[in-house]
Amino acid sequence: MRIGLYPGTFDPITLGHIDIIRRASPMVDRLVIGVAINRDKGPLFSLEDRVAMIEAECAKLSEQTGTEIIAHPFENLLIDCASDVGAQIIFRGLRAVADFEYEFQMVGMNRQLNDSIETVFLMAEAEHQAIASKLVKEIARLGGDVSKFVTPLVNEAMRKRFG
Repeated sequence: MRIGLYPGTFDPITLGHIDIIRRASPMVDRLVIGVAINRDKGPLFSLEDRVAMIEAECAKLSEQTGTEIIAHPFENLLIDCASDVGAQIIFRGLRAVADFEYEFQMVGMNRQLNDSIETVFLMAEAEHQAIASKLVKEIARLGGDVSKFVTPLVNEAMRKRFG
């Protein structure tokens, strides 16, 4: 069984994330969405809320692609999480050159820790390249419309969070 891991904080999951999940799904039999528990980032949504949103959005994608998609919280090293879930591939989304520099360094370190796990980069589709969870949260916090960047489910959750 080919297992892939797509890690992130997903705070919140955006249309950019969903695009990467949709495109990574046909490459594996099971796609694990690694939901990082990063206490230093101070997430807007709880871990439980982020997992629930991912599960709701990915249920549709799983049906469409025939790939099993599951959410898996983790707090250890990414490469250890990949080993824990049996992943042979780590998927990373890229939006810009700045993303690549950071990701390139991470791949090098991960290869030193475990060279049996490959990293595959997927470029975000053009209409999703500017979407970043951090910016989506800022727009919502300041009363802006984020419906172009997130699904209706996530949009509603953000409206409830920010009133």
